[in-house]
Amino acid sequence: MVATVLRLRYRILGNTLARSPWQLVGFCFGMLGALWMLGMVVTGVVALAVFQGLEVARTVAVLAGSALLLGWVVGPVLVTGIETTVDAARLAPFPLRRTQVMQALTATGLTGIPGIVTSLAALVTVGLWLRWPVAAIVAVPCAAVAVLTCVVASRLMATLSTGLGSDRRGRELVGTVVLVLVVAAGPLLTGILALLDSTGDLATRFVQAAGVLGWTPIGAAWAVPGDLAAGAWGAAVAKLAIAGATLAILWLAWGRALEASVSSPPRRTARTVEPGALGLFGRMPTGGVGATWARSLTAWLRDPRYLRQLLMVPLFPVLFAFVDGVHGVLFGASAVVVAFVLCIAGYADVSYDGTAFASVLATGIRGRDDRLGRLLGAACVGVPLTLLVAVVTALVSGSAAQLPAVVGAALGLLLAGYGVTAVSSALLVTPVAQPGDNPFKSVPGQTFVSGLLVFVVLAACLVLAAPAIVLSAISLVAGSALHGWLALAAGLAVGLVAIVVGVVVGGRTLDRTGPDLLARIKAFPR
Repeated sequence: MVATVLRLRYRILGNTLARSPWQLVGFCFGMLGALWMLGMVVTGVVALAVFQGLEVARTVAVLAGSALLLGWVVGPVLVTGIETTVDAARLAPFPLRRTQVMQALTATGLTGIPGIVTSLAALVTVGLWLRWPVAAIVAVPCAAVAVLTCVVASRLMATLSTGLGSDRRGRELVGTVVLVLVVAAGPLLTGILALLDSTGDLATRFVQAAGVLGWTPIGAAWAVPGDLAAGAWGAAVAKLAIAGATLAILWLAWGRALEASVSSPPRRTARTVEPGALGLFGRMPTGGVGATWARSLTAWLRDPRYLRQLLMVPLFPVLFAFVDGVHGVLFGASAVVVAFVLCIAGYADVSYDGTAFASVLATGIRGRDDRLGRLLGAACVGVPLTLLVAVVTALVSGSAAQLPAVVGAALGLLLAGYGVTAVSSALLVTPVAQPGDNPFKSVPGQTFVSGLLVFVVLAACLVLAAPAIVLSAISLVAGSALHGWLALAAGLAVGLVAIVVGVVVGGRTLDRTGPDLLARIKAFPR
């Protein structure tokens, strides 16, 4: 059964790559990146095995193994998403037991590029313990347990994020909570470990961190060979038990979550609305700009695809406080990072509309009004949030004098981004997650070029905001209040000019490209 599923999976992959040359290019780049990472692991293992002692090998194995597990859990959120060519929902119509479905999904995880590279890298680490034969022999099953833990943990997080078969709002809520927890886990763990010994040197803190992680489910499997090599047989047995129990608990939890997700069909809920209750549409000005403004702001306040971006905003200053302290550079620049994230939010506005974009075109609204309405909706949320983060971080860190510089760089970047995306979203559409979709899911139809275009748009935002950012940096480095106020003035001036140009140019572009955008949206795979 598993072999049949894998054959079908690779046949689908082959057909997809044959159909889309750019996806083939992206796949080749992914393969090259994976080979490069594997080469780095092999080089590091050889260097450690030949030139370093047992303590260094134990520390590196535990820390790298723990980072690998966190990468499997966090990576799909931040980078590629979990491949859904084969998932539980697709296998549900077939007469397969739950265990068979789990085996098939585990096998697909192990035979993808990340799974293959992780398995090979784990086997390569056995070379660390060749000077201790017993440790080298035990390292093989420990590596297998560690790799399986990575795959099962990733699948469990993906299943939990579907909301366990509840109604759409419930699925979206659970998925968002899981997303926030997963993204915050790595930096928070780093910050907590950094507090172990703030007075010791970096090497001492690494050793202490490895000692702690070796007794946790995150790094127990990687710590067993090192303990055996050091003669700590009791600790090795205990950590092996922790690693085995972790895998068993994750497997059982995944099974329960999978059963709830697949066997409980999503429920449709209907909202009752009082007659005449128009929501924001009754409060905004009439006309094309007002209607688009109301629709855009409603999406920002209710659509989880937008809300997930907003939920990340308060995480940045919290994570930077853990990692760098409240007096660090990162914490003080939290507002700029928030603006950098939010400035690109409008890039997928038309894509998020989906086929409902047809109703926008049917109204005959002018492109300029559509661009301005969407921009106002985003600004009603993005500008207050950015200012709030800037003011709060300045007060907490006691750096109120730097507030004009930080606000100038943040608003310059945010407003410039609004202007850039007003044009780019009239030219580009990209496959996006549907409402209620798993946030870990890789979206079908994404290509190498569409991924690069996001960075092109971000680069344009940075170039336009460069005057404000440079003046802000000079103010912060030199402690010049004058440059801080100049940064604020430059940020507002550049941002407003970018908005005016973006609305005019983007509106004219949308008038010309609207039907073509709708045709491309309808052609996206579902």
